[in-house]
Amino acid sequence: MRKKINKKKQEREKYLKDIIEKRYIVLIVIILLLFAIIVFRLFSLQILDKKEYEDKLVSATEKTVSSTSAPRGRIYDRNYNLLVDNEAIKTIYYKKPDDITVEKEIELAYEVANLINVDYSKVSIDMLKNFWYLNNLDKSKQKITKQEWQKKSERKLSDDDIKKLIFERITEEELNEYKDIDKEASYIYYLMNKGYSYAEKIIKNIDVKEEEYAIISENIDNLSGFNTKLDWQRIYLYGDVFKSILGTVSSNNQGIPSELADYYLDNGYSLDDRVGISYLEYQYEEYLRGTKAKYRVLSNNTYELVEQGKRGNDIVLTIDINLQKYIEEMLEQEVLNAKSEPNTEYYNRSFVVVSDPNNGEILAMAGKQVQQENGSLKVVDYTPGVVTLPVTPGSVVKGASMLVGYKYNAIDIGSYQVDECIKIKDTPEKCSWQTMGYIDDIYALEYSSNVYQYKIAIKVGGGNYQYNQALSLDESAFDKYRNMYAEFGLGIKTGIDLPVESLGYMGESKLPGHLLDFAIGQYDTYTPIQLSQYINTIASGGNRYKPYLLKEVYAPSENNEEKLGALIYKSEKELQGKVDIDKKYMDRVRYGFSRVISNGLGYGYMGNYINSSGKTGTSQSFIDNDNDGIVDTETITSSFVGYAPSENPKMSIVVVSPDISHSNNYSTYQSAVTKRISANTVNKFFEIYK
Repeated sequence: MRKKINKKKQEREKYLKDIIEKRYIVLIVIILLLFAIIVFRLFSLQILDKKEYEDKLVSATEKTVSSTSAPRGRIYDRNYNLLVDNEAIKTIYYKKPDDITVEKEIELAYEVANLINVDYSKVSIDMLKNFWYLNNLDKSKQKITKQEWQKKSERKLSDDDIKKLIFERITEEELNEYKDIDKEASYIYYLMNKGYSYAEKIIKNIDVKEEEYAIISENIDNLSGFNTKLDWQRIYLYGDVFKSILGTVSSNNQGIPSELADYYLDNGYSLDDRVGISYLEYQYEEYLRGTKAKYRVLSNNTYELVEQGKRGNDIVLTIDINLQKYIEEMLEQEVLNAKSEPNTEYYNRSFVVVSDPNNGEILAMAGKQVQQENGSLKVVDYTPGVVTLPVTPGSVVKGASMLVGYKYNAIDIGSYQVDECIKIKDTPEKCSWQTMGYIDDIYALEYSSNVYQYKIAIKVGGGNYQYNQALSLDESAFDKYRNMYAEFGLGIKTGIDLPVESLGYMGESKLPGHLLDFAIGQYDTYTPIQLSQYINTIASGGNRYKPYLLKEVYAPSENNEEKLGALIYKSEKELQGKVDIDKKYMDRVRYGFSRVISNGLGYGYMGNYINSSGKTGTSQSFIDNDNDGIVDTETITSSFVGYAPSENPKMSIVVVSPDISHSNNYSTYQSAVTKRISANTVNKFFEIYK
């Protein structure tokens, strides 16, 4: 029995031993497999994937920085004449290092003042006082009384209050101790601390001499924060011609203006970037901005180029710079000449727009204004007024008014009306410039009858006119006129590719007399660019195209050569709408406009080009002539719209001259400045485009 038990015990022990040995073998195999995996992984990290992880380490431990700026794209006119380019300029700048002290910055200011010449003529008394204060802190504190220090401890005076008191007590004698070198250093110190603390501060970038540039470059290790670079600035090959619309770029020590900061920061810019801040430079920043070079900051504080910077894309405008230059020079002379004519006390500006009615391209646009300066007259640019200054258009809009009559069956082709003064009860008579008698629609356009339009408006409004009786009109007639005008671009924004555009004034009164005023262009106001779209729509037979200035965009050429690179974008005409009217009525208005030039009041406005069409306009305007905030002086505004040839037109023109005359004296003289400007412009256009 005992033997059996021992045998079973031995068998059990052997079984357990076998199980343990098997498990041990499995454990050994697992350990060996894990070890093999670790060995393979180490081999992979150190041998196979070594470069990949080295690059990741570099990326994690080394910083990438961008260059401070990149040249912008060039701007050309429609004939590829270069208008705006970049010019390299030597620049000495300062960028505040981390943890630098005021004392060290003052020391640096003196060192730099001894190395280069900085024009410190703009140094102010406040700058000098601040510099004296920082250099004489102990003396400055002594200028504050115990009572004032006590008030500061009681928080009755702030640090700014104390500093203000010190500045007030710095004497002229103390400032007179400063020699020229001190004043220069104080101005350099001011430049070092002007604007954003982290931005590059331009110390000198005008007339930087080679030796100045070299000595700063050679001493950047000793002049903490100072450095040199080749920066750029915009140059204008045609001077001030069209410059206001070309726009401006922030200066190299300004960065992004505060009012534009949110917009540009949201689009990935840095506050010290140089950007377009007005008109076309702003409008087409996306194309014109350059690409900054990118550098990797290595562990030894040297730089390695990662990505080459490049100039921005080049843009081509619809403008013909030779036509633009002529118009600006002629316009400047004409507005000056007009000031010597009678009744021009309140006249000071005129505007011109020349465009292609087949697609909306702006070929030229200009405005000039006369200003009094030191007892003499000076002409300044006012081209932005083309899109921002609404004027009372007068009779130039009678083409649209006539179409309202056709559309709502107030008249038909060849309809006759008696041109006679209109008298509504309790209001002055409303007359044409002369009594014309029994006239048709063409004669009404040809000689600009107001009464013809009054009678159309009365019928459109469902009125029953009787001399010197009250007149009641359906207010919906205002909507009928405004809707028709809007189909021509009047009373709505044109969408021209500029960052600003005014809408004009829309009268709110619905009195019957105001509807009559509306019909002859004496109620709502429109900008010259709206009038340009209006005449283009007539010239094109009812197609309203969006006006635009950008024609093409090209990639920058290699090696910054003068030739253009690859085409990126080409503008196409944009049809914004069609006038909802039977073609025969549009043709009738076009015929009437041709008669205006060949036989009517517009004769001579299109210069020597007789095969033309157009419409003159004279309107009452009101101004505040004594700047008391009250619009109280009545003036006359002269306008003209036209196109040529009458069939298949190549060009259109708008000329607006506000306040050319007034009725404050016995003279009725009105300057012909609008006619001269228009005739000269058309003659020049067909001299260029024969």
